[in-house]
Amino acid sequence: MSVDVDEPGWEVDPDDEWGVAVIATVGRQLKLRREAVGMRAAEFGAAVGYGEDLVYKVEGGKRIPRQEYLEQADEVLGAGGLIAATWEDVKKVRYPKRVRELGKLEATAVEIGVYECNSIHGLLQTPEHARALIEAAQPPYTPDDVERMVAARLARQSVFERDPAPAIHYVLEEAPLRRPIGGTMVWRRQLERLLEVGRMHNVVLQVMPLNCETHSGLDGGIELLKFADGTAVGRSNGAFNGRPTTEAKHLRVLELRYGTIRAQALPPRESLAFIEQVLGET
Repeated sequence: MSVDVDEPGWEVDPDDEWGVAVIATVGRQLKLRREAVGMRAAEFGAAVGYGEDLVYKVEGGKRIPRQEYLEQADEVLGAGGLIAATWEDVKKVRYPKRVRELGKLEATAVEIGVYECNSIHGLLQTPEHARALIEAAQPPYTPDDVERMVAARLARQSVFERDPAPAIHYVLEEAPLRRPIGGTMVWRRQLERLLEVGRMHNVVLQVMPLNCETHSGLDGGIELLKFADGTAVGRSNGAFNGRPTTEAKHLRVLELRYGTIRAQALPPRESLAFIEQVLGET
């Protein structure tokens, strides 16, 4: 009986040297184990519920296998848990390199400041909202890539569970709060999630109202992360070619812009009341 999916995993990022090495090693282990028990690729694929071509892709290090694929392979090949155990290495490289690097920074920052102008920031998105946004991209992503990107985005949200908790501040534009991404129910749940996060003891959430005629974030979002050793990294779509920067003079510019934006946005209590009002209108 075959599994009703097109792919058993995700494509490997060719620029991710560590990820390529890990997936290639796992693929070789799968191939050696399959050959050791005398199973052809087609026979093995039928047993685990995938096509022969996809089995070759996994064994050749071209696809990142899902956890269920490894568990099924372990059972079919009688590996006694050895293949299933490779998931501990695979899960570390299943997300794109860029997302993993961002997640590492967020996981160690003691302060996180974000101004988002066009959408709800990824750390604040519900799974359904994130999926709707990603599915709207053109050219469209494959269904498998959509799920991979949603999972990567949700994995970063573990930042809210850190102990000690970092100080986190967001400024969101009013317009994205009023856009019913994914439909009414998805939109309502997203607004409820913003209220949940905004009430956390270590989070400050502000809304930039549409009646603010101009402010210093009109040319793009801003992200500022500060670390316990006194270092920091910042990025803005409208400055320094949109690339992350650690230069003190660049960080001062971003901090000045972000501070001005915070001063112009609604105060935290009024911001939460505003989100409650929008929720009540849905």
